[in-house]
Amino acid sequence: MALTQTVPTRPLGPGGPDVPVFSLGSWNTWDRMEFDDSVALIARAAQAGAAFFDVAHYNMGPHAENARTDIIFGNAVREAGLARADYRLCGKLWLWEYPTTGFADQMTTSLERIGIEKANAVVVGDYMGPIDVRRIVDDVAAEIAAGRFDSWGVNNWAITDLRLALDHAAAQGLTPPSFAQLKYGLVRRTMAEGSSYKPLFEAGTLALQASDIFEGGILAGKLTPARKIGADVGGIRERIVAAYPEVARIAEALGATPTQLGIAFALANPATANVLFGVSSVAQFDDNLGALDLLERVGAGALREATAGLWLDRDVNADGTWPAPS
Repeated sequence: MALTQTVPTRPLGPGGPDVPVFSLGSWNTWDRMEFDDSVALIARAAQAGAAFFDVAHYNMGPHAENARTDIIFGNAVREAGLARADYRLCGKLWLWEYPTTGFADQMTTSLERIGIEKANAVVVGDYMGPIDVRRIVDDVAAEIAAGRFDSWGVNNWAITDLRLALDHAAAQGLTPPSFAQLKYGLVRRTMAEGSSYKPLFEAGTLALQASDIFEGGILAGKLTPARKIGADVGGIRERIVAAYPEVARIAEALGATPTQLGIAFALANPATANVLFGVSSVAQFDDNLGALDLLERVGAGALREATAGLWLDRDVNADGTWPAPS
């Protein structure tokens, strides 16, 4: 198949690797596809320069479904003919049962299920109560020293915990978090663009990894998703569904699809290192490539101006706490 566009790279935070601005996420992705389609999608992503995959073992907390998505990915990436050096992988370390289930055990299980010896980075996150931030930083450092990954980020942390992690890492000479994976897109912007995280992005302390940009498919036109999707932080999902016609109208006016508009918007933020999305076909991936053309053709400023009215969560997480009450 012909290569239509090469996906550019951006640094995944200070000291982090350069990564493609596209990353294929794993939650309910590989296990909802035919295996041959998974192989074809992985091969196409690699061909386009977007061989960066967010893969995790979903086995605890609200994700205690023991999904096989990570096992399927490992088999598919090998079937696609990719050597380990041909792609980057970002894993996850969960906090729901931590420290009862520690990071060493989690990494051992996750890497064995995928069939690799090392991830490139991990995201530490999803907590519902007080956490021992200093211990987390120390335990992450132990996994880095053990050679299981090189850099790490946080997933929707309260800003006070993130700043404590940065301070503790600096004081102890340990590797700090270099990126934040946040819900960020056309309708959810406050965590990334509000007063909590934005100064860290502007200072170059962190990079932004934009996740859940399509609200489980709603902003791609699937207004009543049949599958499990991310949390409705702030209880604004009905407003998001109601906003979709305006998303479609703006996209059409710009000569783009709604998904292209969503990705281009996230990449228009200079803090964004990359965008996570789940697609289930080569055709969807190729359509998403059009976001790069849209961003170049229209420009970041004009994209933000055209979509300014879609910001729906201005009062959600305004103080950098997480999760917000719904």
